[in-house]
Amino acid sequence: MSNTTPATSHADPPTPSDRSGRRFSRAALLRGAAGTTVGLGLTGSSLIRGTPTASAAPTVHKIKDLTGPGLTSAYQMEATDLGIPTRMPDGRMIFIFGDSFARTVGDPDWRSPTALFSATTDLAAGVTWSGAFGGDRAEQLWAYQHDNPEFSTVLPSDVITIGGSLYLHVMVNKGLGNVVWTEIWRSDDNGGSWVHTGAKFDAGRDNGLFQLITWGLGDDGFVYVYSTGFQRDKPIILHRVPADRIAQPDAYEPWGYAGGTWGWGNAPTPVLEGKAGEMCLRPMGGKWILTWFDAGNYRIDSMIMDTPTSNLYEADRQTLIHGGSWGQEDDTHVAQLYGGYIIPGSTLNDLHLSVSQWNTTEGAGNWPYHVMQFRVQGLG
Repeated sequence: MSNTTPATSHADPPTPSDRSGRRFSRAALLRGAAGTTVGLGLTGSSLIRGTPTASAAPTVHKIKDLTGPGLTSAYQMEATDLGIPTRMPDGRMIFIFGDSFARTVGDPDWRSPTALFSATTDLAAGVTWSGAFGGDRAEQLWAYQHDNPEFSTVLPSDVITIGGSLYLHVMVNKGLGNVVWTEIWRSDDNGGSWVHTGAKFDAGRDNGLFQLITWGLGDDGFVYVYSTGFQRDKPIILHRVPADRIAQPDAYEPWGYAGGTWGWGNAPTPVLEGKAGEMCLRPMGGKWILTWFDAGNYRIDSMIMDTPTSNLYEADRQTLIHGGSWGQEDDTHVAQLYGGYIIPGSTLNDLHLSVSQWNTTEGAGNWPYHVMQFRVQGLG
C-alpha cells in the first residue's frame, strides 16, 4: 500500500451495482442515504451532546488479508465479507460471514451466513483458519433458497457467547437494505449446528431502528444491544435484555429520554445521531468499546465508554480507518470499506479488527470482495 492520502472524497465514490445490474448493493450503502437526521427538538439526545473527547491518535496497521484466493480457497469461499467473531465455549473463535461465493460475486453457489473456525492465539501474527462449518466446503449455516418469493438472502448482524451457547442475530432481506424481519439462531455445540430460537423481530420495530444490531454481555447479567436500520442513514438506539431471555423479543427493554431524564422502559431515544452501518459492541478491560462504520463520514470509528448508557457525545471517540480511493490506499485509508468487528483476544491498547472491502467499480469484476485484519495500538 502507498502512503498517499486519497485524492477524492467520500462524496464521489465509485458507483456500485448489484448482481442483477441494478444500482443497489451493500456497497451502495457505503455513503449512507442522503436526507435529514432524526431530530429530537429540545429533548432527547440534543440535551446530552457535549464536546467529544479524544486521546492521542492510535497507530493502525493492516496485518493481512483473511479471505481470498489461497486463503479460503480450500473452503470454496474466496469471495465473502463481514467475518463477525466471538470466542466459543471451547476456546476457539468462530467468524460469521455474509454473502459468500466460491470464486466471485454472482457465482451460482451463493451462501449466507457461513462460518470459519480459528485456534489462533497470537493475533499479531495474523488469524489463520482451522476449519469451516460444513467440513471441507464452507456450507450455509442452515438451509434455505436464495432469491425465493419471500426473501433473497440472510445476513448476520452479530454473534455472542452466553454460557455454553452461541446466539446469532441475522437480518432477512428481500433486496439488500430491505429487511423483512430479523431473527436469532442458536448453537449449543460450538457452531457445529444451528437451530432457530423462535425469536423473530418485525423490521418496523422501533421505527426501523432495530434491524442491524450489536450486543455485549455485561457482568450484571444483561446483554446490552445497540441497533439501527440497515440503510446506513439512521442513528443508534439502545436496549438491554436479561441474558437468559435473549430469545424473547418482549424482554428487550429500551433506553430513552422522558420527563427530563433518561431511563429504562422509556420509548427509545437515539443515543448517537448520524448514519450508522455495521457495529461491534464489546466489554473490554473494565470499559465498553464500540467500533462501527460511520457511513455519513465514510470511515470506521471507535468509542470507549464506562457503560453502554454513557453519554456517547462525551466518550473518547477516535477515527481508526478512513475511507479512501482505489490505488491510493495505505494502512489508514481503505477504499470502499465497511464492517470493523473486534477480534477476541484484543485489548484496548492492542485492538484487532476484521474489516471488509468490496470493489464495485466498473471493470473490477467485483474484486476485491474480502475481509482483512487490522491492528490498532494505543487506543486505550
